[in-house]
Parts: sequence; structure tokens; C-alpha cells
Amino acid sequence: MTVNDDVFTDWKTREELAETMIPIIGRLHRERDVTILLHSRSLVNKSVISILKTHRFARQIAGQELSITETFPFLQALATLDLGPSQIDLGLLAEAHRADDRGLSVAEFTAEAVAGATGANKTERQAPRDVVLYGFGRIGRLLARLLVEKAGGLRLRAIVVRNGGGDDLVKRASLLRRDSIHGQFQGTITVDEATDTIVANGNAIKVIYSNDPGEVDYTAYGIDNAILIDNTGRWRDREGLSQHLRPGIAKVVLTAPGKGDVPNIVHGVNHDTVKPDERIISCASCTTNAIVPPLKAMDDEYGVLRGHVETVHSFTNDQNLLDNYHKADRRGRSAPLNMVITETGAASAVAKALPELKAKITGSSIRVPVPDVSIAILNLQLARETTREDVLEHLREVSLTSALKRQIDFIDSPDAVSSDFIGSRHASIVDAGATKVEGDNAILYLWYDNEFGYSCQVVRVVQHVSGVEYPTFPVVPTH
Repeated sequence: MTVNDDVFTDWKTREELAETMIPIIGRLHRERDVTILLHSRSLVNKSVISILKTHRFARQIAGQELSITETFPFLQALATLDLGPSQIDLGLLAEAHRADDRGLSVAEFTAEAVAGATGANKTERQAPRDVVLYGFGRIGRLLARLLVEKAGGLRLRAIVVRNGGGDDLVKRASLLRRDSIHGQFQGTITVDEATDTIVANGNAIKVIYSNDPGEVDYTAYGIDNAILIDNTGRWRDREGLSQHLRPGIAKVVLTAPGKGDVPNIVHGVNHDTVKPDERIISCASCTTNAIVPPLKAMDDEYGVLRGHVETVHSFTNDQNLLDNYHKADRRGRSAPLNMVITETGAASAVAKALPELKAKITGSSIRVPVPDVSIAILNLQLARETTREDVLEHLREVSLTSALKRQIDFIDSPDAVSSDFIGSRHASIVDAGATKVEGDNAILYLWYDNEFGYSCQVVRVVQHVSGVEYPTFPVVPTH
């Protein structure tokens, strides 16, 4: 047999294993609310090729890729256990088993590592928490996709919008079904115009037409104790957002930086500071979510004395396609034809999300002619000198095993460009090749899908405040 024959045979074996994994992963998710991960990347509803690619790019000890032949036995072991709702990371399980010197079998080690999710220790399944979307623009539609995908813990019950006139419902459903950047909706969508309902993958979503949040009684639609996500940005202070606290609504989550005393929450960094009785919170901005987790990772390890963030940001609907009047400076100029200097509130928002960081952080932004994915260039003065190799190793470890692994990803490709990160579920992706370190100065290049990655962070916050953010196993140390 030639080398080529060996390679092909190995590929076919791994392909067969991936095919076998799909129904097991699906059954665990559907019947037990167990989400199977591979180094923080969900394997639920993934294709054979996607599962194999996720294994290929999962960075492992000694720089070796993780083979599906290693992870498959752990999935088999999990399928035999009485698991409760949880997230279980096959990559972390495999790595921990490699490092364990007790000679335990895969089944024995797995049972021990996920003991907190089995038997008397397991979290009981809860009824899905009702969610309402107020607004249905770029972020609103991506949130809808994610909420339909995560129907086990959260249930999208309604969307509140202004009536746009003829065929409004059909047009909104069409925009949910097709997206020029993020592709087709993964599933089926039907429309019931008689009841103003969109049915997505079996989820009935009522479309409520209203021009005023104060006029909606959500209990009239069978909605109770719901989380309302305001993605219009129209109101950003407590007084304005309080208008949403209508019958049926328990809490309000804003998808923009909050003003005044509204808490700005970045999941993974300060989500555990939300008080149980807090009814109004903000998920800050996409850029704040991109820079705060790496800032925390760097401050924890090296200390940060000061810093500046320059964001090269994709254009948004706030700008004009062609030159026209705009109340803000420069944003009236054509977005797809120009680089546009503008301000960013992300730097000032750092203090709200990461108050223990005493360093002064400044910031500015340039909007550029790409429709999605931005990059934040974070220039830091550290409290001690270090090396590029040490910084990269630290951030790689953070992305794999720390409490920030869902927020921070790591890429070491010489040809990575912005479009490679469309659809990333991480808040921030460290570009190893662009990282610069000299003495006490470190410059990090952080990619982020300012639409989808941010939407994932919003859903994580909503899961947390809803009590359906299930534990992850195996447990990793908190950084």
C-alpha cells in the first residue's frame, strides 16, 4: 500500500467516525439538553466535513491536531451516562485524559470528569424561558437564528416591529431566511399571515406590530416572565428601557452600550456581577466585547498600565450608501466608497465592564468598505517585559482552557483575512501572525464578527440571566 493509499484510508475512517458521531450528538442535545463542544466550538447540527475541520484546527499539546479517533470514544462513553443539561468539551476531555497518569479507561475517566452532570448531581431540565425581540434588523435576525437553534433553554415567542405596510410579514420572513453575509437559514420557515406568525423549525414566533413599547400587553399573547431584547438602540438609559417592563416582561437586555447606571455586561468577564433583581442590563458594544476579554487576559498575566485601541470597523446601516445628510460628522459620506473616521465608545466602556483594570484606555475608529467583520488593534504598555512567544503561548492557552475560551479564539494562519471570520461565535480572535511584542509593549490584532460573534455574546448573557446557562465539563481553572 502506498502513502497515498494510507492517507485515503485514514480519511475514510475519520469520515465514517464523524458520520457516526452526528446522531449521538443530536440525540444528547435533543433529549438531554447536552451540547457537545470541541475546544468551545459546538458540534451540534454540524456536517461531517465541519466536524472533521473542527478537529483539524483545534490546537493541541505539542502543536498536534486532535484526531477524531481520540474524541469518539469519549462521546461513546458520554452516551451511556445519565446526563443532565450541560456543555461537555471533548477536546478538554481528551487532553485531560492524556495528562492523567492513573491508568483509567476512557469510560472511567469520562464518568469522573463529568460527575457534576450525572446522577444526583445533574441539573434538572427547565421549561424554556420566553424571549421577545424588540426590533428585527441585522442583530435581531441573527439573534432569532441563534434562539431558534437553542430552543431547549430559550424560546423565541415574539418579535415587535413597526408595520412596514404590504407584505410586511412575508418580507421579514424572507430576510430571516436569506442573508447576503451569513447565508441561508439552516432549517425551514413558513408564514401564517392570518395570525401574523413566522414558524421557524417548528417554533411559532408571533409578530407584534407596535410603534410604542408602552402599549403592548405580552400576556395577551401567552408570554410570561420573558426576557425582552431591545436591538433598536433607540433607548439606552434606564428610564427609556423601563418602558419595556410591561405585563409579561421580567427583564430587558439592550444590544448597545447602556447609559447612566445601566450595567454594561461582557459575558465571560463580568456576567457574574449581575444582581438577581436587576431588571435592565446592557450587553455593551461589539467592540467592547472584542477588546475586554483579551484585555483581562493580558492584565491578569502581565498587568496593563495603559493602552489604545484602534478599530477598523465594517460599515453599518447607520451610514449612507451614497453621500447624503447625516447628523453625525463624516457618516453622511458613502460607506461602500470611503474609509470614514469616527468615534468609538468602546474604550470608555472598558471601565464599566472591567473596573478592576486601572489603566487608561483610549480609542478611535475607522469605518471601512466591508459589510461584516472588524479588527481591533490593541496597543498596550505592560507592567513587565515579556516576549512575543510568551504572549502568544499565554493567549493560545487562554483560548483553549481558560474561563474565557468561549470569548477568545486564536488563529495562526499566514493568510487570514476578514472574511475568514464571518460566522465566528467568539467575541474576539487573536491573530498570532500579526502580534507584535517588544519589551513592555504588546500590540494585539483582534478580529471579530461584529454581527454574529456579538449576537452570540448577547445570547450567552440572556442564558445567564434566565438561569439556563448550563455548566461546562470538564471544569477548567478560572483565570
